[in-house]
Amino acid sequence: METQIVRVTDVTRTSLHMVSGLATVQYAIEEMNKHRVSSLVIERRNDDDEYGVITVQDIAAKVVAINRSTERTSVYEIMTKPTLTINADMKVKYAIRLLAQLEHSRALVTDGEALLGLVNLRDLVLSYADLEKSAG
Repeated sequence: METQIVRVTDVTRTSLHMVSGLATVQYAIEEMNKHRVSSLVIERRNDDDEYGVITVQDIAAKVVAINRSTERTSVYEIMTKPTLTINADMKVKYAIRLLAQLEHSRALVTDGEALLGLVNLRDLVLSYADLEKSAG
């Protein structure tokens, strides 16, 4: 029986929700709530810029926990930038290893240049477990 290779592209969430770095944290919270997501991608300002990411954890630790105003704090003040990117062709097991080693829970997925989506450790591990189960 031939072993199936699952690549990051097979697990990638292609529906990205993006906001400007100039948006308020309050707006980011509203967008997360509206789209039922726990992270947003921060748009690049130009072709030489990098993407950023803001998560619920960022908001909790860098705004709410220290009593900062969500309406007076901009996303760019608390986002992670540059953020980790993974090539879409990478094998899932290596993506899991990379995220675990770097203690990251998510990464943006690219094909080298273009942003394709986002992948999280949960989805990677579950897809790997499914593959192991079907192979066994």
